[in-house]
Amino acid sequence: MSVEFPPRGFIFWPVGCGDSTTIKVNDNVVMQVDIHHLASADDDDTPVHPVVDSLVEMLPTKDGDDKPYLAVFALTHADQDHCKGFAELLERVSIGELWFSPRVIRDYEDNAELCDDAAAFCTEANRRIALNQGVEADSGDRIRIIGSDDILDEDAYKNIPAARKSKPGDNVTVLDGVDLDGTFRAFLHSPFGDDSTRERNKTSLGMQITLSEGDYFGRVMLLGDLDYPPLRRVFVEHEDPENTAWDVLLAPHHCSKSAMYYQDDGDDEPVLKQDLLDAMARTAGKTGWVLASSTKVPATDTAGANPPHALAKARYDEIAPNGFLCTGDDENSDDPIVFEVNADGISLVSGVADTGTSKAAAAIDGSRGGSQPHSTTVGFGRR
Repeated sequence: MSVEFPPRGFIFWPVGCGDSTTIKVNDNVVMQVDIHHLASADDDDTPVHPVVDSLVEMLPTKDGDDKPYLAVFALTHADQDHCKGFAELLERVSIGELWFSPRVIRDYEDNAELCDDAAAFCTEANRRIALNQGVEADSGDRIRIIGSDDILDEDAYKNIPAARKSKPGDNVTVLDGVDLDGTFRAFLHSPFGDDSTRERNKTSLGMQITLSEGDYFGRVMLLGDLDYPPLRRVFVEHEDPENTAWDVLLAPHHCSKSAMYYQDDGDDEPVLKQDLLDAMARTAGKTGWVLASSTKVPATDTAGANPPHALAKARYDEIAPNGFLCTGDDENSDDPIVFEVNADGISLVSGVADTGTSKAAAAIDGSRGGSQPHSTTVGFGRR
């Protein structure tokens, strides 16, 4: 199928249980966060999207290069469902800048067991690291390492320029050498330094991406596969109404209940952590969707099942002002879910939200005095 980018906005591709998010900043600058490109996408009967093919078709070119140009590829973490297809993407597209956490370096140094595409990413990241010793490399060799880790003090990494390193709490407005202040901003939330050697999901890159047009904007929270403890640090311990605000919240770990159900010492089983849900609800925009990048959420959960989880969807229904979306809901289509950001704010232009059980949506209906939907476009003044 042929898909068109919005002039500025967010695209969430249906790729089964995996993440593939495209951020269109302008006609020349596109950012990709994670990729899950499946061979089965070539099968017309399989409702998953061939993401690499569509990126090759839609991306701009740069400086006479025949290859399509992707300004930034950001990897939240090196699990297969977040990087499958990266080797093919690297072959077919010129990638200006790579974003990754120090865990990628650790995995490379430790010869960690990785899928082929994760290994390809680690190899490419380390090729670029070698070119960023004491100097900042040009487009095609640029990096941004996000997070703190003692490994960055080792000889092979200690001379990477400070401008190529970021940490939680930093803002980034420059993509592949282009300053987009006023149009694009990434506020970095994770990984936290003391999580750097823990299970890989807990080292996920987490960030709030804001696209702006004049005084209007749209914000998306991308949190990889983080579970409750680091999510609590983001939303509760470090509560920041501006930098945790969201219009679109990509449900962590493909709508896993591990985001808000957790088993503390002394608990017999995981229990709901209402503090996180309350914090997420407080930071939802007036217009806001929770979105799962997953297969269709089951009606009920079975013991030991992988995400998506019905229990998580039920909790998200309670906090999403405009309801819950899932990239795998339409089992007959591989159309992406698309949001546009323009001078009127953010709007859902492709995809249908499930608001049937949303307490937040019901509250909005009550305040309107009826069930007619209000506009899905909203604008806010800058703080």
